Amino acid sequence: MLWSISFKCHINSSAMHRQPAGTSFSHLFFFPLSFTQMFPMMFIQSDLISTRMNAFREIKPVELPNCKLVKGIESGSEDLEVLHNGLAFISTGLKYPGIKVFEPDKPGKILLMDLNEEDPTVLELRITGSNFDLSSFNPHGISTFTDEDNTVYLLVVSHPDLKSTVELFKFQEEEKTLLHLKTIKHKLLPKINDIVAVGPEHFYATNDHYFVDTYLTFWEMYLGLAWSYAVYYSPNEVQVMASGFDFANGINISPDGKYVYIAESMAHKIHVYEKHANWTLTPLKSLDFDTIVDNISVDPVTGDLWIGCHPNGMKVFFYDPENPPGSEVLRIQNILTEEPKVTVVYADNGTVLQASTTASVYKGKLLIGTVFHRALYCEL
Repeated sequence: MLWSISFKCHINSSAMHRQPAGTSFSHLFFFPLSFTQMFPMMFIQSDLISTRMNAFREIKPVELPNCKLVKGIESGSEDLEVLHNGLAFISTGLKYPGIKVFEPDKPGKILLMDLNEEDPTVLELRITGSNFDLSSFNPHGISTFTDEDNTVYLLVVSHPDLKSTVELFKFQEEEKTLLHLKTIKHKLLPKINDIVAVGPEHFYATNDHYFVDTYLTFWEMYLGLAWSYAVYYSPNEVQVMASGFDFANGINISPDGKYVYIAESMAHKIHVYEKHANWTLTPLKSLDFDTIVDNISVDPVTGDLWIGCHPNGMKVFFYDPENPPGSEVLRIQNILTEEPKVTVVYADNGTVLQASTTASVYKGKLLIGTVFHRALYCEL
């Protein structure tokens, strides 16, 4: 309670809302230089944030056979979605406050990869539509919905000018293009991270912070304020369905559509909710992990969860090329039972793959994405 009172005093100060002078965009995206100097010291000195960030965890490598870095991905593969036919959509080029950016001056892209190929490569999908601003495209979480007539809709979280929108596209497979249909904005979608589509314009989404302002999100994270939340959106109704998260992140749904899974990154938890006919969610259970869970993929055949994870979050936010952030992929089997089976399928100390965020399987192959680095394709 004392933390909350102290924090409210801060946010009521007009100084917290003013943009400080001397803003530097050279390393940590949109943080002022003096702030970036203060930021690591405060984090390290806080036992609370060090624990939540797994600041001192080191991992032992867990290797997979015949892994290859995917050619053509150099600036992240933050989220990916694999269709039933093996076509994979990949978001790349994310610019997120506090996270390393290798290509800060280039807009983001959506890539396509055919996992049926022996040695698959990526192709940039051309975006069409007269009202879409390509220069500010900043893709984050993605999800697909396939209609009864096999039309594929791609929903993309984007952060133009660090705002949050959901961009709705129609995938045109023959032309290898994305036709932009609509931009979705709402006051209950201020800081979207991930999304799971349940219709062409219907989805659940996570907001990873309550605040939008960079300074306020820092204090929200530093103080461990579990104020982030998940929302159900439709053109006719928008409602908060789950709240009280310490950085709500990945979200997905079971193959039968009965359960929704939400990753709470800083609490190191995966939450399971029962989904009702009116779209409300009832909490069923939570699983605890010794890693920072990010995006959730669900195997459409087995229902297994595949989680991209950050073994040490401090290395993600304070990037050092000499001591890069590692990667970790978890598989959760039988999550609805009393004893789910959790397996570390892949782990790397950053030598091969840095800052994994997502992982999906298709016919015995595993595709792993990262927040700002490369992508890895392995045999299981």
